[in-house]
Amino acid sequence: MGNKLYVGGLPYSVTEGQLQEIFAAHGTVESVKVIADKFTGQSRGFGFVEMSSGGEAQKAMQALNGTQLEGRTLVVNEAKPMGSRDSGGRGNRTGGRNRW
Repeated sequence: MGNKLYVGGLPYSVTEGQLQEIFAAHGTVESVKVIADKFTGQSRGFGFVEMSSGGEAQKAMQALNGTQLEGRTLVVNEAKPMGSRDSGGRGNRTGGRNRW
């Protein structure tokens, strides 16, 4: 298991400091990132926590997945590597028309 965790179901008011405190009870936290909307700055309700080892990540995941935080149920699992960002099968920017 890797040491980076996905954390979903976060209350929109949670801060990176609060998230670090929650996970620090289960091991050494290397980094925390709450993902925010790039236009409004509002939390998107999920983030990532990197623990110092895979064992600590596993321990935190088992302890925190399914628990409640401010009335919301946390989803904690191993973060998956970010895939390539392609066009999603939408074709080219010309809307599918060839321009000569």
